[in-house]
Amino acid sequence: MNQALLPLLLVAVLAIPLVLGSRRQKKMVAQQQELQNSLTVGDRVMTTSGLYGTVSDISDDATIGIEIAPGYETTWLRQAIREKVGPDVIDDEDDDTDEDGSVLTGEHEAIPADSDSKPKN
Repeated sequence: MNQALLPLLLVAVLAIPLVLGSRRQKKMVAQQQELQNSLTVGDRVMTTSGLYGTVSDISDDATIGIEIAPGYETTWLRQAIREKVGPDVIDDEDDDTDEDGSVLTGEHEAIPADSDSKPKN
């Protein structure tokens, strides 16, 4: 009985991580497929290479059009889409310029935009 238990235990120890890993991989593939099928025109996305853009064409089953800048559309494979991202948020409170175009320093001392001088401490 002890002789049969050791090989069975060894097989179980090796097989359990393989089964759990394959389940996790199947789940991730299903999530990625769901993401690719849910893309619509106007969605902000990030590609696997880190390029951000807006979906502009979904007419083909294999490829997708992404607008990376106003007027610049590129064609990508659907599998290259890593994730949907939220819209760009512009925060006016963290702006580092004053109303007249001067750059604000950490001490809120304005330096003229055309000046090359450093703030005096």
